Amino acid sequence: MASSRKSARNDKAGYALSLPYVIFFFLFVAYPLVFTIVLMFHRWNVVTPMEWIGLKNFERLLGDPLFFKSVGNTLRFLLIQIPLQIMVALSFAVLLNSQLRFRSFFRTLYFLPVVVSGVVVTILWQQLYSYDAGLLNRLLVGLGVSKIPWLVDPDTAMPSIALMSTWKNVGIYIILFVVGLQNIPRELYESASIDGATAMRQFFRITLPMLNPTVVVVLVLSTIGGFSLFIEPYVLTGGGPMQSTLSTVLYIYNQAFYFSHMGYAATLGFLFALVILVAVLLQKRVVETESTA
Repeated sequence: MASSRKSARNDKAGYALSLPYVIFFFLFVAYPLVFTIVLMFHRWNVVTPMEWIGLKNFERLLGDPLFFKSVGNTLRFLLIQIPLQIMVALSFAVLLNSQLRFRSFFRTLYFLPVVVSGVVVTILWQQLYSYDAGLLNRLLVGLGVSKIPWLVDPDTAMPSIALMSTWKNVGIYIILFVVGLQNIPRELYESASIDGATAMRQFFRITLPMLNPTVVVVLVLSTIGGFSLFIEPYVLTGGGPMQSTLSTVLYIYNQAFYFSHMGYAATLGFLFALVILVAVLLQKRVVETESTA
């Protein structure tokens, strides 16, 4: 009898401890997801009641060239940002993992942009990218080089945003790579040195293969972060010039809060979430397959 009472008390304590998570799940995960699915089949502008329209939002999506352009812009951003972030992060991680003086100071210095507000960073780089008075163009003119239309040319606007985004987020990937490097047994490098392997050969034969789990994590995080591109084009260019920096998230935001097309925005958001899921799964599968080949 006593044991059953104690078990009942433990069950109640367990339910009480799990209650906050259950409430959080239903309020911030289950309810928004169900509401999004409902919105996908309705027309709603927040002010008037919902109107059932069936599959019209999906039909509109298939015939919306601007949405597909925004997806193309986002993919272009990813193709620039992901390799750039990995190369920069891995290079600095190798440097910080060496016998460098003031390593802790430099690690903190590289991580600082990560904790700074994205809006603040974007406004700072907006000043740097200014065509006439920006510091970057002033330096180029001082070196005898022509000014670069960083944010006003469709060909350079997205690479400029990718460069700024890399500076903002690369700190966290540096830390991940440093941790991965520190977990590689030193005996492997010692054995390779005895066998006469050069530093470059050690890097490609030992460091990169042993860093594969970290590379997968960095790829996934960088991909998800790239797909959620919003603040940078919203503040820097508003999606221009000529819609060359209109990201998918910015387009969904405009449909929802600028045009009040809540149902259509929910449809775009749901489809885009599926695109992200498929892209991450394919990316993870390809990387793991290459690592085991």
